[in-house]
Amino acid sequence: MSEPLQKVREFILERNPKIEEIPDDLDLIDSRAINSLAFVEFIFLLEELTGEAIDPEELDLDDFRTLKAIEARFFTQKATL
Repeated sequence: MSEPLQKVREFILERNPKIEEIPDDLDLIDSRAINSLAFVEFIFLLEELTGEAIDPEELDLDDFRTLKAIEARFFTQKATL
């Protein structure tokens, strides 16, 4: 796991003390691991980790559903953003 993705995992775990482990395919939205209150802070974290602004107009919830999706959208394919 990449260091940025580990930081994402830590962010989620810190805000969800009842969650002990986050499988890569856990739906973070449906499970409420990322809720609407934490979402804006989560976006700021991703911007910090990628070094790029995230345009709210281009947001697709599917990019945030799982750790796999987050890694693919923000860390693996960074050159295509």
